[in-house]
Amino acid sequence: MASKHAPGSGTLHRDVVVIGTSAGGLTALQRLVSQLPGDLPAAVFIVMHSAPEPGSKLAEILSRWGPLPAHAAIHGERIAPGRIYIAPSDSHMTLHRDFVRVTRGPKENGHRPAVDPLFRTAARMYGSRVIGVLLTGKLSCGTEGLMAVKAQGGVAIVQSDPEYPGMVTSAITRVAVDHTAPLAELPELLEALISEPISNGSVEAAQGAHKVAPQPSNIVCPTCQGAMVESSDGGLLQYRCHVGHAFSADSLLVEQSEALEAALWASVRSLEESAQLADRLAASADRNLAQRFRDKADALRQHAGLIQDVLLHGTTLDAEDATLLEVRASLES
Repeated sequence: MASKHAPGSGTLHRDVVVIGTSAGGLTALQRLVSQLPGDLPAAVFIVMHSAPEPGSKLAEILSRWGPLPAHAAIHGERIAPGRIYIAPSDSHMTLHRDFVRVTRGPKENGHRPAVDPLFRTAARMYGSRVIGVLLTGKLSCGTEGLMAVKAQGGVAIVQSDPEYPGMVTSAITRVAVDHTAPLAELPELLEALISEPISNGSVEAAQGAHKVAPQPSNIVCPTCQGAMVESSDGGLLQYRCHVGHAFSADSLLVEQSEALEAALWASVRSLEESAQLADRLAASADRNLAQRFRDKADALRQHAGLIQDVLLHGTTLDAEDATLLEVRASLES
């Protein structure tokens, strides 16, 4: 996107605003865009983490709430000021020189669209012309992207009164944030930053000194079970597999927990099916074998019940009552 400010003068204006949000984001975005002017001399790009459902109404909602037209980004479309581009459902939105890319790349932090790809590519393409804004949301999504914005000379802003503070707290801890402001003051702050002339000189790579080179990790990717590498940038642990799935430490823990829960439910189903088979065998066996099969069925159902209690009620398994070795022995005996 060619800047329309002061052509040939050696000065530019911040004309690329990237916004990331998650839980509580709809209300925050409605309030923010409702206060932006209709002649804003900047393009606004928004990623809100959402379920991969077709026909998202976010663009329609934001268009109704504010003077700026909002629409789901289209792959290859030219970037123009005074518009809001929304990452489509189940697709990443990234920025390139003067146009938008929409792709179904690997999920990052368990999300597609994800905040970090938008922020990273905006920083790489537009440098000090970028304003990065993190609103309400959980976990540390967006921190890596805001680091990239700062490293390329852009401005980093976080909401000071988020409904869900996870994303903001993570960013404040690890990024030299330029502005922390309540949601009601963000529109005015954005207008002021967009109107300021900026130097077209070199950028400050303040985060580089804290970056640790990637190294192999013993943790496998919870999405594809591939090998991952671990890196640290400004104290933010990052994991990425060879496919491209990426996780911060807290989002990786969430993904692992979900994978563990799925595995435990699969164990419950397998134990119950084995118990049903043991019942069938008991019905057709002689007296001595029948009792063994009935005992086996009872043991299998007991193990299934213990695991189900953990999943449904958060109770803990008593090591004396049930261990993985007991479950495995029951299945193999």
